[in-house]
Parts: sequence; structure tokens; C-alpha cells
Amino acid sequence: MSNRYAVILAAGQGTRMKSTLYKVLHPVCGKPMVQHVVDQVAALGVEEQIAVVGFGAEVVQEQLGEQVSYVVQEEQLGTGHAVMQAADLLEQKEGITLVLCGDTPLLTAHTLNELLECHERESAKVTVLTAKAEDPSGYGRVIRNEHGLVERIVEQKDASKEELEVQEINTGTYCFDNALLFKALKQVGNDNAQGEYYLPDVIEILKKQGEAVAAYQTPTFDETLGVNDRVALSQAEQWMRKRINEYWMRQGVTLIDPENTYISAQAMIGQDTIIYPGTHLQGDVSVGRNCIIGPNTEVKDSLIGDETAIRQSVVHDSEIGKMVSVGPFAHIRPQSNIGDEARIGNFVEIKKSSLGHGSKASHLSYIGDATVGSNVNFSCGAVTVNYDGKNKFKTIIEDGAFIGCNANLIAPVTVGKQALVAAGSTITDDVPESSLSIARSRQTNKPDYINKKK
Repeated sequence: MSNRYAVILAAGQGTRMKSTLYKVLHPVCGKPMVQHVVDQVAALGVEEQIAVVGFGAEVVQEQLGEQVSYVVQEEQLGTGHAVMQAADLLEQKEGITLVLCGDTPLLTAHTLNELLECHERESAKVTVLTAKAEDPSGYGRVIRNEHGLVERIVEQKDASKEELEVQEINTGTYCFDNALLFKALKQVGNDNAQGEYYLPDVIEILKKQGEAVAAYQTPTFDETLGVNDRVALSQAEQWMRKRINEYWMRQGVTLIDPENTYISAQAMIGQDTIIYPGTHLQGDVSVGRNCIIGPNTEVKDSLIGDETAIRQSVVHDSEIGKMVSVGPFAHIRPQSNIGDEARIGNFVEIKKSSLGHGSKASHLSYIGDATVGSNVNFSCGAVTVNYDGKNKFKTIIEDGAFIGCNANLIAPVTVGKQALVAAGSTITDDVPESSLSIARSRQTNKPDYINKKK
């Protein structure tokens, strides 16, 4: 097998997106479009990936890091001109170069591998990935001769009336013989409607030189979608979501309503988990086995243990153990860690805190900047008062403590093991182990007070 390289065209400004965000960085199911492409190409085992970037190149480099090498296209003079920027890195290398666009997030490694195998099987010097489109508007047309062989590719703006009727389209993805690619690119001109150097012109040049030209037609046109505006971005999101959801259902995950379930491309989900409508699993989420997630729940960049239920709640950047119950209407904010068999009930907010095994905050509590031991109980309305308007302070609650209703723990403060804080107390000093702490005014009843006021 020949050495394989890849050039990813990612220099387009994407003016039709009408966005300050670099075009190929627009996310599809939580992952930038160009990252989808890089991941699929990486699965092919290529020797090197080269990204052609343009204005704002630094933001693409920040996203992709060292996964790829970079070349810069200073002026947007067409796809042929873009590939020429990689000449210094590839021109002297033997092998096959895969060229594809950074705005085609739906392309799969399977399809790309089929293209490469077709190229090698046909001993071709260039192979183009094509597809049949019911509405080919906006795409270059693949023109074949009477023997069914590819003659050339015509861009829509340069196509004749008859050529516009052709439904086989150029997807913008190719395999080239390295050496011949860069020799042919030097012969490409810009005498066309756009005044640009078109990469597809290489096909006609090599054809005239008697080189073998092949085409692999993918049966899945949707996969070849190029995203140029927000409408296409929405379509890509829809198709990617369908692909992701069907994958997880085949892995033993139940989605009650797949059309209203949103799972990121990076998410991992265990068998026999049930996901209800309106659930969003965003970013790097890992959900264990036999979990119940949703409805109307958002989990982002978090680790969820087996047999945990999260209902109508929000969890961000946190770790939740096994057999935990969260919600409804709970909010677990970043850097929180909830131990096994804990309960976080309705209208409870946890922020940058850890709760030990079996601890419970069942309703209407705020726990912030706290370290909470095992089997601690927060009664209704209990609050850790962690902020003085300038600084945040820490609360420590040790194993087995009981915090009564409407108690305020003014940080920094420690509540010892098995201690009990009476309802309505405002605690400003440490509570010793196994102590009862009461910090409230003594009740005073004034008999017949109302009648005396009359």
C-alpha cells in the first residue's frame, strides 16, 4: 500500500455564514466541522494531515493543535491555488494525497477508505468522489464520455445548459498521485467565470496526458454535504444527530424520542440507559449503565456513574457517582463531585463542592465551596454562605452531620462528625463533633398582645 497523505482545505472565509466565527469551526453536534474531518481522516492511518488555512488561521491552529501541519493561503484564489500551498511539504514525497474540504463534517472514514481503495484498485492517478444529487444546484458536474469514463469536472458557473442537467456531482474530495498532482497544478489557469485556479482542472490535464482517471460514486449523497450557510449547518446537525442517535440505540441505549434527543459526537453511554426527550448531552460526557437521563436535562463535560437518575436538571463539568438521584430541577455547577447513593433533590444548587457517599440535600438548598462527608443530611432551606462580596470561603461538614431546616453556615466554618445544627440557626463558629448547635433568638410569646393593641 502506498503512503497516504491528506490535505484539508480550511481557508474559506465563509461569508455566507455571516459570522465572526471561522467557518470550519462552526460546531456540528458539539464538535467543530474541521475536527470531524480530521478525526475521520486520522482513522485511515495517513502519514500526515495538512490543513490549508487563511485569514484567522490562529484560531484553527488553536483548535487542532499538533494533530495536523499547517500551510497558509494568503489570498483566496481557488481550490487549486489552496492545494499548491502544500507543495513544499508534499511535492517530493511518493504516495497518494487525499484532498478534502474542512466543511464536510458528515464524511466518514468508511467512505474515504472506499475512495482510496478504488484509486489503488484502478491504478488511477486521480480519483474523484462523486454522488448523485436530486438537486445538483451549486455543485460542479461530473462529465463522462460515451464509455462512462470521467472526462472533466465543470463548475456550475461555467457549465453549459446540457451540463447543468447532469445529476452526478463533484463532492470536492479527491485522491491524487502526489508527484503528478503538483506538476499538473502548475498548468492550471484561471480563465473562468470566477477568475480562480480550480483543482478539478487537474483531472482534465491528466486525462489529456493519458493518465488513468477514476471515480467512486458514494451511495449516500447526504454524507457529502458541504456547509456554506446556516441552512446547510442545520441540515448537517440534523443528519449527524440521526447518525449518532441510531448508533447508540444499536449499542443498547433506549432513546424514547430520538428526534428530540441531542447527543454530542464525543459522548459515551452505557447499555440499558434510558434517555428521555429534551435531553442534551454536550461535550465530553460519559454516562454509565442503567441510568435514567431526562426529560429536559442538560449534562455537559461530566462523568455519570451506573444506575444514576438525573431528571429535569443541569449538570456541568462535574462527576456524579453510582446510584445517585438528581432532580427534578437541580443545578450541579462545575467542579462538583457527588458520591455514590447521594441525593440531590428539587431546587438544590451545588457549586464547586464534594458530597460523600449517601449524603442528601433533598430540597431548596445551596451548597457552595464545601467539602461534605458521608451520610450528611441537608434539610430544606439549608445554605452554605460562602461569599462576603469579595472572597469565597470554604465550609467543611464531616460524616454523619445533620443540618436543620433554614440553617445558614457562614464560611469559613467546620461542622464536626455526627453534629446537629438546629433549624433556623446561623452558624458562625465551628461545631464540635457530636454536638448540638443552636444559634437563634429564643422565642418570646406575649399573651393577649393583639387585643391590647386595639
